[in-house]
Amino acid sequence: MKITITQNEALEKGVWQEVMNLFGLNKEDDVWPNEAFVLTEEQAKALGLIR
Repeated sequence: MKITITQNEALEKGVWQEVMNLFGLNKEDDVWPNEAFVLTEEQAKALGLIR
């Protein structure tokens, strides 16, 4: 299963820093609030987004 999360949702859930690390992003990278990131089920579980 794949889980999609936007930058805005990740900020709201407090996992944006972890998502940035997963995708090799840094603070200087331009990211739109509605930009979507696809996580594996394992990644989503590790971030506490699903059980």
